[in-house]
Amino acid sequence: MHTHHLRPTLEMAGGTTFHFTDETLETVLQRAFDAAGGKEVRIGGGADIIQQYLRAGLIDEFHLAIAPLLIGRGRRLLDHLGDGIDGYRVSELVASATVMHVVLVRR
Repeated sequence: MHTHHLRPTLEMAGGTTFHFTDETLETVLQRAFDAAGGKEVRIGGGADIIQQYLRAGLIDEFHLAIAPLLIGRGRRLLDHLGDGIDGYRVSELVASATVMHVVLVRR
């Protein structure tokens, strides 16, 4: 996981392990692909991390869950992207009374 706050490796119940590094986004993503052995790789984190990967053009599919109740103030996910969101199209939109799921894919 690319971070500005280095910390020790975190092992979770169930086998998921998080490694924290300040290496480049591309290096971190390549390490994740290598470790996944052909399986899907997901990027998680706060708005800053997601924005960095979008601006770098490193996200092929973007799943956004939108809930009508926002807790706290936090950073706005879709601000400061420049051209980072260009080149995506909505491939799926599913809504209920409690949440809307939007899937964007690279064109």
